[in-house]
Amino acid sequence: MLLNPSILALLVVSATVLLLIALASIFALRVIRHWDIHSGSELQLQLERRTYLISTLVAYCFLAELVALLLFIYNAEQMSSQFVGAMCATGVLNINAYGWPVLYLKIGLFFAGAAWLTLNRVDNQAFDYPLVRVKYALLLSLLPLVAAEFALLLAFFLNMDPDVITSCCGSLFTPEGKGVAAEISGIAPADALALLGASALLVTGAGLHHLRSGRGALLFAGSNLAALLIALIAIVSCIALYIYEHPHHHCPFCILKGGHGFMGYYLYIPLFLATALALGSGIIAPFRNRPSLAGIIPAVSRRHTLGALASLLIFYLVAGYAILRSNLSMLTVWW
Repeated sequence: MLLNPSILALLVVSATVLLLIALASIFALRVIRHWDIHSGSELQLQLERRTYLISTLVAYCFLAELVALLLFIYNAEQMSSQFVGAMCATGVLNINAYGWPVLYLKIGLFFAGAAWLTLNRVDNQAFDYPLVRVKYALLLSLLPLVAAEFALLLAFFLNMDPDVITSCCGSLFTPEGKGVAAEISGIAPADALALLGASALLVTGAGLHHLRSGRGALLFAGSNLAALLIALIAIVSCIALYIYEHPHHHCPFCILKGGHGFMGYYLYIPLFLATALALGSGIIAPFRNRPSLAGIIPAVSRRHTLGALASLLIFYLVAGYAILRSNLSMLTVWW
């Protein structure tokens, strides 16, 4: 399995990111202990010069993690033909106990990386680098997650057994099953769409309030996280059914297949991008009153909010298009 080019790429990227983040963490300890913007010492000058290099390396690491997340899901889809019982990424993730934790960690690192990049961008625009200790302390807290992601990814690929009969989406995402996935699959489509509409109103209202008043960035970030969760629930319980044109197919991964027009990518990418932008706006909000950031954070936060709202609009339009163009009609069944 490890000789698969996609698997090798994923492991190399994960190991490289871990190495670079570990090196950056060593530098972070020096910054936290010795940084003094008012000092003209040789050590301070060295820290100031190296912080640009380290920040650039970390930025590329998080961008690589974004690509790795997409590649991981794509690779899981492609490998489904190699395991008995697997028809999509769900079956591959179920092949052992490490698949789902790796996916969750990769998603978490994507959002954490997006927040760190926003913090770093704002800090680099200020003349006195007021957030340098904050961003490097955050980087230190991310190191265990990066290490865990690499360890679980390696364990996932090393423990793949082609002789194991795995369970796929038909047994996991079904109202008759057990667990969270089954509970979500059993939600009535009308209820899911009602929740989706309510979350859209909530996040739009929070975004417009932030754009108008300059406040409420944390509320906007929180409402965006809620909108993300509700959107994922709606995809499983309702939207996917219309894409498959099948009233009992709830899988959130099969919509990534070419046979369904890669519709999943058009749904997930703007949805996750909106959440990443909103989290970026939220993480810089507590520092808006610092003098050197007073003219920077409002502009950055406004752009992030506009980008998040535009991305969410794309998601809602794609979801509406998927429902309206579908030949599936459930008006007399669940409505």
